[in-house]
Amino acid sequence: MAAMDRRTALGALAATPVLAACARTEPSPSRTDEAALAAEDAVRDVAPLGLGSPWETLDPFLFCVHHDDAYPAGDERMGPAASLAGRAIGRDFAGKDGWRMYHGGVVPGFPQHPHRGFETVTVVRRGLVDHSDSLGAAARYGRGDVQWLTAGSGVVHAEMFPLVEKDGPNPLELFQIWLNLPRADKLADPQFVMMWGDTIPKQLVRDAAGRATEITVVAGNFGELRPPAPPPRSWAARADADVAIWTLTMAPGARFTLPAASPGTKRALYFFRGTELRVGARRVPAGHRITLRDGVSALLENGPDETEILLLQGRPIGEPVAQQGPFVMTSMAEVQQAFIDYRRTGFGGWPWPSDDPVHARADGRFARYPDGRVDKAG
Repeated sequence: MAAMDRRTALGALAATPVLAACARTEPSPSRTDEAALAAEDAVRDVAPLGLGSPWETLDPFLFCVHHDDAYPAGDERMGPAASLAGRAIGRDFAGKDGWRMYHGGVVPGFPQHPHRGFETVTVVRRGLVDHSDSLGAAARYGRGDVQWLTAGSGVVHAEMFPLVEKDGPNPLELFQIWLNLPRADKLADPQFVMMWGDTIPKQLVRDAAGRATEITVVAGNFGELRPPAPPPRSWAARADADVAIWTLTMAPGARFTLPAASPGTKRALYFFRGTELRVGARRVPAGHRITLRDGVSALLENGPDETEILLLQGRPIGEPVAQQGPFVMTSMAEVQQAFIDYRRTGFGGWPWPSDDPVHARADGRFARYPDGRVDKAG
C-alpha cells in the first residue's frame, strides 16, 4: 500500500494497568537451533524508510510517521524562542535547524483538522502533545505516554507541541501510526483512551552472553505482558486480529529471537536507529523496513551500536481502501459523503477559542474526556 503523506492528509481541507518491568534470560538455543535460525531467510523484503518521509505500512496499518525534532527553549507563548525567518509558516516540514513548525504558526504542531474512518495511535517518546477536540475533550500527554484515538464517524482535533521549558531545549520524538478500521466500525462513535507511560509494560530479555533487549508493548501480548486495552471498536480489540505495536531496544551485540506471529499475520520491523542489524540470514543497515515472512520466528543480531526498532503487525482487514486527505473509507462515494458531513456538521463543531489551543505551561499530564471525567498521569 502506498504511503499516505501526513502533510497532504492534514492539509487537504485547508479551503488494568500495572507496569511490568521484569527481566528474564532468553533460553539459550542449541547450536543447531541457532544455526538454523540464522540460516533461515525470515525476511520477505527490505526497503529504505526514506529520510523525513512517512513509512510504508502493511494492512491493517495505513501510515506511520516518525517525528524527531530538537526544539529550542520555549518563549512566553510556548513557541520556539528563536527566529522563524526563512520558514514556510503553515507548512514548515523542511527541518531547518533540526526542527519544524509543521502547520503551527506560534506553537509547533497540527492545528484543528478532521478524521474519519480509522484510528491514530500516538506514541510519544520525548516531549509533550496538547490535544483538544470537537467533543470538548482535552489532554496533555507525552514522555512515554500513548494516546489511542478511534476517529470513527468523525472527530476534529488539534495536536500541538508546547515548548514548556523556558531555560533549556524541548526535544520531541513520537510515532503517529494510522490503523485502519473495518467497514463495520468506520462510523463508530469517536473515542480515545490514554495509556500513561507507567502502565505500558516492558520486559528486559538477556541473551546467553547477558546482553539486553528491552521490549515495550503498546499493543498485543509478549509472553505474560498485557498492555492497556485499546478502544473497544478498534481492530486491535479483536484477539484474532493479532495486532501488535512494540518497540525493541537492543544493546550492542545483543541477540534476540522474535517469536513467530500467527499464520496470516503481516509483520514489519522499522529499523530507525542504530548501525547494522542481522535478521536471520540478512544483514540490514539502519534506516530500512524489514518485512518478515508469515508464521516464522526470526533471530535478530545487533551490530556495534545500540539499536531501536518499531514492530507493527496485524492480520489484514482485507477490504478496499479509499483515502482522500484525512478520510479513509472503503469507497470514494463514502469519502465524498465524509466531506459533505464534515462541511455540514463540523463533526460537532469547534469549542475552542483558536485553531491551535495549548494548555497552561504549569499543567501536568492529564486527560479530560467528553463526559467530564479527568484522568491524570501517575
